[in-house]
Amino acid sequence: MAEKFEVLWSRSAVNDLDEILDYLAEEASIDRALDLYEKVRGQVASLSRLPRRCRYVPELKAVGLTEFREAILPPYRIFFRLVDDRVILLGILDGRRDLEELLIQRALELDDS
Repeated sequence: MAEKFEVLWSRSAVNDLDEILDYLAEEASIDRALDLYEKVRGQVASLSRLPRRCRYVPELKAVGLTEFREAILPPYRIFFRLVDDRVILLGILDGRRDLEELLIQRALELDDS
């Protein structure tokens, strides 16, 4: 039987998604925002079954942080951490941006908590 993971949303991940959806609704359309929401929901749901299929975050792996993974939903990157039988969503960010500094900062904040 396949392993099942509980998926938990961090406050940062919820805020990231809210900001992205608000921006899309204003700048494009509510339909585009709803479409993205459904795609994110599907991608996140799949993490409850197969989170290890996702790659390590390259920017973090380069500095020795290998406990963070990401699911790609172009152009967005869904960042998470596996802790026992839980998938903890850490953020949803636009992959077109320079994310290295933000990712390192968020990862280090988690290590301090």
